[in-house]
Amino acid sequence: MRKIYEQFVARENLLNKQYDEAYYKKQHQRGKLTARERILLLFDEGTFEETDAYTPPATASFGKTVEAFGDGVVTGFGSVNGRLVYAFSQDFSVLGGSLGTVHAAKIVKIQDMALKTGAPVVGLIDSGGARIQEGVSSLNGYADIFKRNVMSSGVIPQISVIMGPAAGGAVYSPALTDFIFMTADTSYMFVTGPNVVKEVLNETVSTEDLGGASVHGTKSGVADFVYNDDENTILGVKKLLSYLPSNNMENPPLIQSEDPVSRVEESLRNIVPDDPDKPYDVKDIVRLIVDKGEFLEVAENHAANIFTAFARLDGQVVGIVANQPKVMAGTLDIDSSIKAARFINICDSFNIPIITLEDVPGFLPGTDQEHDGIIRHGAKLLYAYTYATVPKITVILRKAYGGAYIVMNSKGIGGDFSFAWPTAEIAVMGPDGAIAILYRKELKESENPTVLKKELTQKYREEVTNPYIADEKGFVDEVIDPALTRHKIIRSLKTLERKTEYKPKRKHGNMPL
Repeated sequence: MRKIYEQFVARENLLNKQYDEAYYKKQHQRGKLTARERILLLFDEGTFEETDAYTPPATASFGKTVEAFGDGVVTGFGSVNGRLVYAFSQDFSVLGGSLGTVHAAKIVKIQDMALKTGAPVVGLIDSGGARIQEGVSSLNGYADIFKRNVMSSGVIPQISVIMGPAAGGAVYSPALTDFIFMTADTSYMFVTGPNVVKEVLNETVSTEDLGGASVHGTKSGVADFVYNDDENTILGVKKLLSYLPSNNMENPPLIQSEDPVSRVEESLRNIVPDDPDKPYDVKDIVRLIVDKGEFLEVAENHAANIFTAFARLDGQVVGIVANQPKVMAGTLDIDSSIKAARFINICDSFNIPIITLEDVPGFLPGTDQEHDGIIRHGAKLLYAYTYATVPKITVILRKAYGGAYIVMNSKGIGGDFSFAWPTAEIAVMGPDGAIAILYRKELKESENPTVLKKELTQKYREEVTNPYIADEKGFVDEVIDPALTRHKIIRSLKTLERKTEYKPKRKHGNMPL
């Protein structure tokens, strides 16, 4: 027995020797944590259980090999915020974290176990892509991972954390997951790298400008969250997980709230400017409504004319979608429509009620928007709202014009409760545009068209856009005191706890992609 145990210890020592001082120093010099440090930071202390640590050293049929256990990826499970989570962390120190056959098999095993047990999967990605030496076998490894991503979609939360390179086919697994995190300066994603761009297009571009966190967190919208270093990125992942259920059969974690349900916020009565064209920050409203003023914004720096975030109301997780008047007047364009639609789909997949705060003058006009497909992309948002079966509550803060009014969770497309503030304006179009069309002749013939237009505009506001008209017709359920918004939403959520909605039988709908 003693000899057998000595063999066991010798094997452990051999693995531990792999993680010497040089292992840590090399990665730290790049401004990054090691694969194991990332894992230990993610999981609650002492809970991580590693799987397949002793897989044979990475080998290849052609070219470079390396003597290292694990084949360039650390896999396992443990507790995050006290709940079961599976994870894999690619080890850049082993053949650049490249994906070979064994490497892929370890990830697939974790994905399968997570799906069987109904637990989230977190992928900590730091990889040079497919292992060239293994040829088509490494490519097939990616195909196996992609298939699991699709099978798990909408069933368990999948989170990708880009903490180094992710290039070529490696980017499509993150793209299939629910959320993507990136670390500024040390991570990047692209299908083809700067060298290929130079060779094919004769265009010189840096790695950062082509696919860095600064690009994907703002312009492309690929990254939902960007943090300055590995430590804060992982803390961000843990915070996100605190808002998500373990799977689609569970509700998000409910916590005991110390924030009173009936809290009255009198400042909400004055937050919308008297001038209907003057902007304000919708985040100020959100802070005054949600528990303790806390929320986790998603895609903060991309399509900022729409605000998306997770928050809590009386301890219950909600998803908030709000037009942002301080950016592009809160209009809907292609990017904001796609951003909001994706967020709504995720909320619906994981039983998270959707709260909509509406102040939208319409869709952004212009040839660029029309030629790039605003009709199709705007329809994605309409489809997402209509298809979602979770509780859906809308509060119209100010403008609700035209097709944008319909799209933003109107009762006609399935909104459960629709409230309006006294400042709300609900109409086919804004007063200025309506008067210009309806009274074109009178304005042209008037001796003082400016005065006449002002009078007609005021009359239009009183007789057409007035929220009490929509209230009386049943298109909104109630015009409410803004100070009581929190109370009204929470009471509505309580009534919708047992909401059941049946859809026609079908394989799946056909979202306008």
